[in-house]
Amino acid sequence: AASMATGHSNAGLSAWYLSMYLHKEAWGRLGFYGYDLQDQCGATNVFSLGSDEGCLGEVRGANYPNYAMN
Repeated sequence: AASMATGHSNAGLSAWYLSMYLHKEAWGRLGFYGYDLQDQCGATNVFSLGSDEGCLGEVRGANYPNYAMN
């Protein structure tokens, strides 16, 4: 619905991964070696917002986990 409403395919992908992320967050915050679930799931080219990590201005760029793992 998001990609049809905006005419942008990546918006639909972002909405899908957002819904998956919110669904997983609702069922539990497991944690994975110090990384959030947001770092483990989702497309690598979608910009994400780390709302539970302090400042709302922390907008992560594309491929966030890749440079965090080095």
